[in-house]
Amino acid sequence: MPIEEYEQPLSVYRLLPGMREYQTLHLDNSVVDVMRWQLQGSVGLYPAEFTAERGGHSRWKKNELLTGTPGCPVLSRRIADLLRDDLEKAGRLLPVRIEKAAADEYLLYLVERVADCLDMERSSPPDQLGRVQRSVFRPEAVPVDVPAFRSTGFPTAVCWNGWAVERLTALLGDQLEVRLVWSEDPALVPHHNPWGF
Repeated sequence: MPIEEYEQPLSVYRLLPGMREYQTLHLDNSVVDVMRWQLQGSVGLYPAEFTAERGGHSRWKKNELLTGTPGCPVLSRRIADLLRDDLEKAGRLLPVRIEKAAADEYLLYLVERVADCLDMERSSPPDQLGRVQRSVFRPEAVPVDVPAFRSTGFPTAVCWNGWAVERLTALLGDQLEVRLVWSEDPALVPHHNPWGF
């Protein structure tokens, strides 16, 4: 479905791996380098590849959206390939190396698109970790042409547009936990702790 045909109220989400019996990934410390890059205005160098270890029982199915780190979503090669054209409008896909796994089986989605769309006067103040728990976005400033973006007010968190969440939910089902961060529809209630676990 072209973005222009998406008729739902504008909504912003956080995505997490589903909490069912799926394997997850634990990324190495290069995630800290990504957070530094994000906090410094997305300038300079960032890691070109990542290493990770599998988490969860070896009998569990592999999840296709991994890691609960807000700023570093990891996607399976299959999902990345299906959505590549849209994903690359907002960032790049970088390899994640996992011991005993096929090369590039998973890709970290480094979201480079940053928008000044978070209304800091109406949102809650950032906590000690910089997380904005109650976000209010300026609808006219949300970059709806991309699946995901980061805001200048909370640059270490990847926010997903509703149309992209619908596509991912159709592909991933219960492998995905979707948390509403904000919506222009007042009837939709944001998650009480969108950036927590």
